[in-house]
Amino acid sequence: MTVAVIQGNVPRSGLDFLGQRAAVLDNHIRATMELADEVRQGKVPKPELVIWPENSSDLDPYADPVARTKIDAAVRAIGVPVLVGAVIEAPDGRHVQNRGIVWDPTTGMGAYYTKRHPVPFGEYIPFRSLLTKIITRFERIPQDFQPGTWPGIMQLGPVRIGDVICFEVAYDGIVRDVAKAPLLVVQTNNATYGHTRQIWQQLAMSRLRAVEHGRTVLVAATSGISAIIAPDGRVVRQSAEFRPDIQVARVPVRTSRTLADQLGPAAEWALALVGVGSVAAAGRARRRHEPTDTERA
Repeated sequence: MTVAVIQGNVPRSGLDFLGQRAAVLDNHIRATMELADEVRQGKVPKPELVIWPENSSDLDPYADPVARTKIDAAVRAIGVPVLVGAVIEAPDGRHVQNRGIVWDPTTGMGAYYTKRHPVPFGEYIPFRSLLTKIITRFERIPQDFQPGTWPGIMQLGPVRIGDVICFEVAYDGIVRDVAKAPLLVVQTNNATYGHTRQIWQQLAMSRLRAVEHGRTVLVAATSGISAIIAPDGRVVRQSAEFRPDIQVARVPVRTSRTLADQLGPAAEWALALVGVGSVAAAGRARRRHEPTDTERA
């Protein structure tokens, strides 16, 4: 299957908060339009699906008609389904949600996945009423993110994808829940961690998941590192940081299950129990060999 990953990049400075959000969305729209132009000119093959990063639209496309119109125009231009990362107002009106939304060129917004594991102190504040009185910087996060309740398996054009968002890739269970899908996607926004080892750590985790589940993994990041990873963990395409990037590649799509898929968490639990048992056995052996008071005398 031919796939595309878009890295629109983020503005570095000089904009207010609302302007920053609009600029990030415009960057991803511009890159998608550029991809559509390259397809029309025959420079690259037409992809069957396109992946945008987490937070590629911090303007809620459900509530903001301008954002919705812009995204719809870009999706229609490329002519294939696009997975759009967006922050939206939650149904309760008090929280926000971090979503990956399937956007079809004909029918528009469809199925979506809501991030199930928000980051504490980054996307929500535990004990908010108490801690914000002590640490005033927490007021910079005015709304908590509401977690989703189901795994991110969705139909994106011709294939089912398993979507995880940002550092959810670090959690075995969350990735395992979607690994039955033939293609894995990691949508992420690493702009805050630019030029640190965090982005390389996350890329390494994504490569690990590719090998663990025998799946192609598509990593879409707002500012890098975006990558297309083969099922053997090999990086097929990789972006630089803080530069717009368009990646197009033909990748294997698999439905077979690996040993890790079949065993699930059983191997981890078995190794943990062996470790606990070993410590307990060592403790008992030590007590048996400790000299008595008579022997010490």
